[in-house]
Amino acid sequence: QLQASGGGLVQAGGSMRLSCASSGLTFSLYGMGWFRQAPGKEREFVAAVGWNGGTTNYAESVKGRFTISRDNAKNTIYLQMSSLKPDDTAVYYCAARTARWLTNNYADRFAYNYWGQGTLVTVSS
Repeated sequence: QLQASGGGLVQAGGSMRLSCASSGLTFSLYGMGWFRQAPGKEREFVAAVGWNGGTTNYAESVKGRFTISRDNAKNTIYLQMSSLKPDDTAVYYCAARTARWLTNNYADRFAYNYWGQGTLVTVSS
């Protein structure tokens, strides 16, 4: 129901945009998020967006470099990543939660109901 795409190899300092298309969900009823998991590490929160795109929140490690957005007409969310660093290398997952607003557990991966399959982003130094 969630299909992430747009990953690949990029040099440090470069940019990349990830997309996550939804099917089978009433998209505007869901808050959405991006998480990532590097090899040997826990899955961590990256960014979240409320149901109408009006509210967003970011992990400190990506604030000012990444931008999350959504297009409800296309049932799609995006993650625009810039000034990429080797530490950003990970599999990136999109996720949906039934809470439409950014409540206080938006960074908790267990608060999300649906997950995409992940897309690998590799940042070379």
